[in-house]
Amino acid sequence: MWTRLIIILGVIGLSEFYSYIVIRSALRSLPASWRTALTVLYIVLTCLTWLGIVLFRQVNWAALPHMLRNIYITFTLGFIAGKLLILVFMLLDEGRRLVAWVTQLFYTGGTAVTAVGYSGIPRSVFISRLALLAGGAIVTAFIYGTVNRYTYRVRRIRLRLAALPEAFRGLKIVQLSDIHTGSFDNPAAVMKGIQKVLDEKPDLILFTGDLVNNKTDEVEGYREMFAALSAPMGVYSVLGNHDYGDYVSWDTPAEKRHNLERLMEVQQEMGWRLLMNEHVLLERGGQQIALIGIENWSARAGFPKYGNMRKAYEGLPEKNIPFKILLSHDPSHWDAEVRPQYPDIQLTLSGHTHGMQFGVEIPGFRWSPAQYVYKEWAGLYHEGAQYLYVNRGFGFLGYPGRLGIMPEITVIELE
Repeated sequence: MWTRLIIILGVIGLSEFYSYIVIRSALRSLPASWRTALTVLYIVLTCLTWLGIVLFRQVNWAALPHMLRNIYITFTLGFIAGKLLILVFMLLDEGRRLVAWVTQLFYTGGTAVTAVGYSGIPRSVFISRLALLAGGAIVTAFIYGTVNRYTYRVRRIRLRLAALPEAFRGLKIVQLSDIHTGSFDNPAAVMKGIQKVLDEKPDLILFTGDLVNNKTDEVEGYREMFAALSAPMGVYSVLGNHDYGDYVSWDTPAEKRHNLERLMEVQQEMGWRLLMNEHVLLERGGQQIALIGIENWSARAGFPKYGNMRKAYEGLPEKNIPFKILLSHDPSHWDAEVRPQYPDIQLTLSGHTHGMQFGVEIPGFRWSPAQYVYKEWAGLYHEGAQYLYVNRGFGFLGYPGRLGIMPEITVIELE
């Protein structure tokens, strides 16, 4: 733990050190008054950025106007990401300097070597300006990403599953995950996403957790919209880690408990069947499959393990159901418990990661910071006859945008 903390603090310190050097270099040609004013502004913005991060849990973000909150968070994330990119460029330049120094020392007998960069300017100045340009581009990209937060993308997959009963072949499922109603600021845009779901005319709608950021009252204003979701075989849901209210301070344990109880009531009022460590049997054409839903269960430290597979599975083996679908919010559950202990669960649906709301997805290449935290972070995975699908999330949390990883509506057809 301490080693990791020291590394993180070291990276932060170096990024701030090099960013200040780059900024100071860029302002050098300006009049003294402008140079001083812009340097002070940069320092103030840096202090506000880190103050917000350090005091993140203590700030009542919900009390701030949506626009002010979005501007602050977007700028903060872009500012930090930009500085990290500047650090990369500057460390590369330091490496170049080291190689040049070693070369000079051993191969030129100490003779000075003049390094000239693009357009005749010193190479270090060129690298410094390039780093500043790259950092600015990152900030701009994060700002641009805010326009994508309601750009819902329908992703379609077809799964051939040998154990699927004949009557369920062609079953059309829509999976939603991580709605996070507390982050929404545009009801009309959200309704367009819901309409996309309805236009698919699914047989079954499954929601894999995180309806809210922290508190049930965040649903108000959106409850009727999500109540419009319907399907012939029903709408089923499970809880995600944010649904329990674990990330805010409550005056009493009873208040927190009431918040969760109210969230369960709201889902019932919307016509959703919330599965709390239990299973239901879905029937079609005289045949049955099992739908299992558990509370949040994570293999990662810092996230709750409220889920109880043994309880959810109770009585199921005796029913001789050949095909089972599991709803489990956190995808780390799949490798940690589902695959090794429940090989007869053919399909697991999860969410949680949001694909970090930032990354690159092009044919033949996928990257996101999420992959350094979660082995399965977005899309379809399989081991043997078992499949996992990780939804990228319908809503957003923290960063009020999507950069390369769009909000998702998943359409799954079983064959």
